[in-house]
Amino acid sequence: MDHASFTEICLHQLKMSGVQKDERLIVLTQGNERLNYADAFMAAGRMLGANMYHMRLPAPAIIGEWAVGQTGLAAMPDAVEALKNCDMLIDCIFLLFSPEQFAIQAAGTRILTAVEPPELLARMLPTQEIREKVTIAGEMLGKAKVMRITSPHGTDVSYKLSTYPAVTEYACTDEPGRWDHWPSGFVFTGGDDDGVDGTIVVAPGDVLLPQNMYVSSPITYTIEKGWITDIRGGLDAELVKSYMDAFNDPRGMGMSHVGWGMNPNAKWHNMVPGAFPGGMGMEPRAFYGNVMFSTGPNNELGGPNDTACHLDIPMRGCSLFLDDEAIVIDGDIVVKEIQMERS
Repeated sequence: MDHASFTEICLHQLKMSGVQKDERLIVLTQGNERLNYADAFMAAGRMLGANMYHMRLPAPAIIGEWAVGQTGLAAMPDAVEALKNCDMLIDCIFLLFSPEQFAIQAAGTRILTAVEPPELLARMLPTQEIREKVTIAGEMLGKAKVMRITSPHGTDVSYKLSTYPAVTEYACTDEPGRWDHWPSGFVFTGGDDDGVDGTIVVAPGDVLLPQNMYVSSPITYTIEKGWITDIRGGLDAELVKSYMDAFNDPRGMGMSHVGWGMNPNAKWHNMVPGAFPGGMGMEPRAFYGNVMFSTGPNNELGGPNDTACHLDIPMRGCSLFLDDEAIVIDGDIVVKEIQMERS
């Protein structure tokens, strides 16, 4: 994408995020990654009269590692203080789950993460409709006491919901201390620490993240009192277990967040070889009607588990119920107030 086009979509984003004249915005990058993002955001912010800054961290010592919650900012307290004193941080390195991000948010800085390819950012621009529908879904989720997920493949799992808040992601941020991710479009929460029980069967065509791969054979998870007690299946199950074992942290077997995707512009099929544009897989997290469960850390929700071992697994064809009310049936959202027309 050329600079002018990239600047145009960043301008749309900053307007949706309520950027005002004289606000202080910092774009955070590291090494040589996403410098074009910084250029585009800097240009867009100046068009709105904002005071724009670019903070560029050194490249990480190990390229390609994905351990959530671990960032180069941990050794740079002065940089963290600078970020705490701006109005909006545009995070182009992925700070989520880190103590540094929590401290920045607590200071009132709003944060937008943008690490997906520009072409995907353009196709999944934030819209007022997605914001409104996701907000309604978040209100519904926030009132629920139990979430149950089923599927024709054998999933039947229940989450007790009395501890953690509902979180909305609609790809823009205009409230102090709010974090969001561009692109996105989903709602999630976490089960009580000892309140997730049942079986989840990850079926062929479901997605493993951060592996960025489709499942080819079923993976069966057994969950008791909020912890995975067994993972069974073929090669895909062995890959998952090997990945989790590599962290040498039993907390990776905890249950993390859970929710459903709502973005009608997100495509499930765009991770096939030759089509996946790169990034962190935000599109499969957000595609309309998917039900996604996650394993590992729940500190994003205020929980005690801050393990770096994290998987997100969006699933197709599931049904999701809140206090026995059907929200998603066989991969389709059935509540009129939050339905959207798919492109």
